[in-house]
Amino acid sequence: SLLAVQLVSHIRATLEIELPLQSVFTDATLLGMAEAIAGASQSTLGRIEPVGRSEPLPLSLAQQRLWFLDRLDKAASVAYHMPVALRLGGQLDVPALQRTLDRLVARHEGLRAHFIDIEGVPHQVFAPQESGFSLRMEDVSELSEAARNAHVKELTAREASTPFDLSTGPLIRGQLLTLDTDTHVLLLTQHHIISDGWSLNIMIGEVSKLYTAFSQGQADPLGSLTIQYADYAQWQRSWLQGEELSRQLRFWQEHLVGAPTLLSLPLDRPRPAVQSHAGDTVPFHLSAELTAQLKEFSQRHGVTLFMTLLSGWGILLSRLSGQDDVVIGTPVANRQRQEVEELIGFFVNTLAIRINLTEQPTVAALIEQVKQTTLSAFGHQELPFEQVVDVVQPARSLSHSPLFQSMFAFNNTNGASSEALTLPGLRLE
Repeated sequence: SLLAVQLVSHIRATLEIELPLQSVFTDATLLGMAEAIAGASQSTLGRIEPVGRSEPLPLSLAQQRLWFLDRLDKAASVAYHMPVALRLGGQLDVPALQRTLDRLVARHEGLRAHFIDIEGVPHQVFAPQESGFSLRMEDVSELSEAARNAHVKELTAREASTPFDLSTGPLIRGQLLTLDTDTHVLLLTQHHIISDGWSLNIMIGEVSKLYTAFSQGQADPLGSLTIQYADYAQWQRSWLQGEELSRQLRFWQEHLVGAPTLLSLPLDRPRPAVQSHAGDTVPFHLSAELTAQLKEFSQRHGVTLFMTLLSGWGILLSRLSGQDDVVIGTPVANRQRQEVEELIGFFVNTLAIRINLTEQPTVAALIEQVKQTTLSAFGHQELPFEQVVDVVQPARSLSHSPLFQSMFAFNNTNGASSEALTLPGLRLE
């Protein structure tokens, strides 16, 4: 699904036409695609242009959602931290690492953002390019191995959960721990309001290129960016209004009218009156054989692997809950413009996908339903989730999330590979 969105985005940028996302699936041959392109209408979206920086700029709609959440519930805001811990084995060039991180925040203006309140309306302002990256350093090599491990574990937990102040920034920070001459631990934490999963892959790729160059005495290998995240935020606010806003509001209102308020899963204890935002993981793996069968099944039915797995998740939730109508949340990259593919920023949105099993459909019929529902939802993915909640107006409770209480996240963002995380002379875990 992500690749299909990117294809439509690149066709728009190259040919200046608007091709419906459904065409990638209904016209799934080169000839069919060529005919669809020939009959497509001219794009009216226009380009995202740089805007002036003399005045504070508005937040994107996604950023505004997290800004309000931070004002409402600090504990919920901490749940939107993005921590990364890396163990670096080998000869680390600390000055090159510092220069790399300094260049990263200088290159991406959004990493220098903080948010001010002007008469109750949030705006974003930016620290100067030369402000650098705040990297705290600590040498723990004098401690015993057991004490070092305990200290690293404690610091990692503390670093990930220490709140950010959105009004002052910085909203990205790091610590470098020296365990011995050949072992370091790098802790990096960002607030989601300035980044997302796609951005993390951009960051990994750029850090790899910058550190490789700087550690070898070479110049900055990265070109300049033509636009920044704040330019996108300004464009989004000018575009998502009027008829386009009404179109998206209508879709979500119709899609979710009469949807169940709560997924009645057979829980082993009462749901708490207020969500704690605490959770855990239960890992499991699908075999290579089953994975190959799922991919072949998806191709045979003309759907993506995401759509197949989402259908299976919907069947499972329906059986567990005894409900024939289930709503499942799913994160979507929301990068439908080619210009924003190289930007670090908070683009991701959440979609509420409704799956209806009241007529006991066959698997083939259910797969087709999920395919059409998913494509329609992806075609209306720009409307921020909280605006969907506002228009649907479900019953609200602090004990559970509105519209859905189960999510299905399929992480296949571009560049998400261990090969991208390579630094010369170092082993990374």
